[in-house]
Amino acid sequence: MPKTLYYVHDPMCSWCWAFRLSLNTLIEELPKEINIIRLLGGLAPDSDLPMPENTREYVLQNWRAIEKQVPETKFNYDFWEKCKPRRSTYPACRAVIAARKQKDVFDTAMTLAIQEAYYLEARNPSDYETLINLAEEIGADKNKFSKDVRSTETDKILEEEIQQSKSLDLKSLPSLLFIDGERKIRIEPDYLDAQVMLDQIVRL
Repeated sequence: MPKTLYYVHDPMCSWCWAFRLSLNTLIEELPKEINIIRLLGGLAPDSDLPMPENTREYVLQNWRAIEKQVPETKFNYDFWEKCKPRRSTYPACRAVIAARKQKDVFDTAMTLAIQEAYYLEARNPSDYETLINLAEEIGADKNKFSKDVRSTETDKILEEEIQQSKSLDLKSLPSLLFIDGERKIRIEPDYLDAQVMLDQIVRL
């Protein structure tokens, strides 16, 4: 098996949003022989219920903590007034898979589009209407995406990725795991300095 770096994420995970710049730098600097596999961890199943007050406060606390710890990461708090928040991230995860079906590069493009919509533009990626509009904005076929994002095949792929993440014991988000032959090494995400992670991987 080639050297592989697994990255487990959810496009509506605020710490994954905080990690994106450091992750991008890490991926750019990684030796080319290392294969990168992105898996969707799926934070929260489908729900039409309003986000509970204690969950809202928990998410807001995370946003504030991130702004202090990772100063380059910004949030638009208008989201909480303009949208009707729900604890439901599976639709956004399915959107990444549906976009990926059209082009591999749409995986990262859709992830970023969802993150920017959610954290900067006060749009709700728990809503399929938002996701369909984002697919069109990144250049995906809107009609195909609309069918794929709700398909049983896409849902099956999401469940498989969630189970694969669990089988690798990657339950927190974001998570990194480097595999080299029989060796499996957890890489602690560094939100400020990609070089720390790169040095750890290269030394292995």
